Formats: sequence, structure tokens, C-alpha cells
Amino acid sequence: MSNQNKNKTDSKSEANEQAASHLSGSRKGAIKIGIVGGAGYTGGELIRLLIHHPQAKIVFIHSKSNAGNPVSKVHSDLLGDTDLNFTNELSDSVDILYLCVGHGHARKFLEENKIPDKIKVIDLSNDFRLTQNRILGKRNFVYGLPELNKEKIKSADNIANPGCFATCIQLGLLPLAKVGLLKDIYTTGVTGSTGAGQSLSETSHFSWRANNIQAYKTLSHQHLGEIGETLKQLQPKGAIEVNFVPWRGDFTRGIFVSSQLICDWSVTELNALYRDFYKDHPFTHLSKDTIYLKQVVNTNKCLIQLEKIGSKLVVHSITDNLLKGASGQAVQNMNLMFGIDEKTGLELKSASF
Repeated sequence: MSNQNKNKTDSKSEANEQAASHLSGSRKGAIKIGIVGGAGYTGGELIRLLIHHPQAKIVFIHSKSNAGNPVSKVHSDLLGDTDLNFTNELSDSVDILYLCVGHGHARKFLEENKIPDKIKVIDLSNDFRLTQNRILGKRNFVYGLPELNKEKIKSADNIANPGCFATCIQLGLLPLAKVGLLKDIYTTGVTGSTGAGQSLSETSHFSWRANNIQAYKTLSHQHLGEIGETLKQLQPKGAIEVNFVPWRGDFTRGIFVSSQLICDWSVTELNALYRDFYKDHPFTHLSKDTIYLKQVVNTNKCLIQLEKIGSKLVVHSITDNLLKGASGQAVQNMNLMFGIDEKTGLELKSASF
């Protein structure tokens, strides 16, 4: 073998050894994860993300109703991707605990189970989203909207993950709040059936949902409280009124929101405002073209489009309710909490066809 070829072989071998060493090190230093409530839609989506996350290791997935069953028996798309089983036991040998339980059950779970203070918590319910509810014992929850609270999230031990509609609406309005342009906002949003959770109800059956649409919780949706608090964080002066009409849509996942308000700024000024506001946030993007839901389904993105006629501004914003609106944002928050690139494990392709 010539010296030149030998040097090439030695260099290649050294590179392979370094890569293997790096991979081994990342596995040894993996973030150890526990999931409570892994049988539902958000739990299933979280598992899908974390089993392929290069710096994460799922230690246990808790589910009373499915204890002992393979995860792939409930989430059949994971057959061949994981050999994990559900368990009814909790373990303290984790770095972070995700709570994917129903609204009202996260606080109860933490009160009834002695979770060591060293274990970080990300709650995907609405139990800790409002300021008045954010403290439980020694735990103080930070509202986990990275586009607003990124620096706070980096140093937080406990995160209240935002609601799906709240995320989509807020991301459309935050730049306007920063410059004090919000007053009366009229918002309509349509969501897929997965937003209602996995348990069957009259309005989540296929025979009801197909070829059908309905307004619900008109002007009284549970996410209005967190939306109001977030907007006031950036625009503390003056009253902000969000008039929100949510709709049930005839599709499985995704949220499309249109928010209308009066604004004297030109489209050019508004485009510059939005681009500057989101320049350091890798998942939120302003589009010059018409946006549509399939662009974001199966991604952690939020896309925003602005339309203006006279003094009337309409802000369209779209997200996947199970990813940027839930589990994807929860992983993004975990990445920030552990000091790794917030895009890790979340560079996903949309299901646009």
C-alpha cells in the first residue's frame, strides 16, 4: 500500500473512531426521560419524537390502563421503532418528566406523587399556564412559549407548555403587541379532530366529523386566559380584547387562525416588524405567499401571512396542533432547558402530499 493510500486509510479510521466516540458519549450523556400519560395523542407524538432524538433516552412511559402492554400495541405506527412497554411504576432515575395527562390532573399527580425536586417537569395540560397557578410547593412553572420566554426557559426547572390554539394565535400577534398596536382583535380558528383528545365523544366520531363543521366555545375558549396574559406581557398599557370563535374542522390535525384588527402601519412596515421579531426563532416564519395547512402538518413550524386592505389587517397563522401546539414545542423547551440546539430532533418534513 502506498504511503498516500495508507494516510487516507488512517485518516478515515481516525474519523470513524472519533464519530463512534462522539456517538457513544452522546448516549452516555443522554437526557433521561419519563412520560406520564403516554397512551394519548400528545403522549404518542412525544414518544415518536423522543425515540429518534439523538440526545434523549426514554426510561419509562407510565400508563395505568395499558401497564405491561407494548407501546406499539397502542401506537401501532411505532411497531419496529421501539420495544418499550407501558408501566404503572414511576422511577426517580430520570432528568425530566413529561406530564401528558388531562387538564386538572397534572397538579393532582404532582401532589399525590413525591417527584424529587431535581427532576425537571414539562406539563402539557393547562394546570400551570396562568400566573396565579404557576407555583406548587417548591416548583415554579415558566410559561413555555420560546418566541416570548426563551431566556427564562433556558434556566427553568419547570415548564407550563402553552395550549395549541394559544400558541397559534399568540405567534400571529406577538410582534404587534411589542409595538403596542393591539386593542380589539377578532379571531377565528379551525382545528382538527386530534385537538379534542383520544377519548371518543359525540363530536369526535368520524360519522359526525366527516363533511361537517361547527363553532364551539364561542368567545369563551379556555386558552383566552393565557393569550391575554402573554399579550399584556409585551403590551402592558391599554386594554386588549381578543374575541375568539373556534371551529371544529373536518380533518385530523392542524390549526388555521385568522385574526383581524385595525392597523395604520403599511404592509412593508409590518413585514419588517415580523421578520425582525422572529429572526432568532427557527420555527416561526413569515410568508409572502398564501399559506395553507399542509405546509405545517407534521412539523414544529408556525407560518404567518399578512393581508391588508385599507386600515384592516388580517394575520393568518398555521401550526400542527400536536407538534408546535403540544409535543413538538415541549421537546423544543426541553432542548432549551438542557442547553442544546432547540431544533434538535425537530427538523421534520411536512406531509404536504
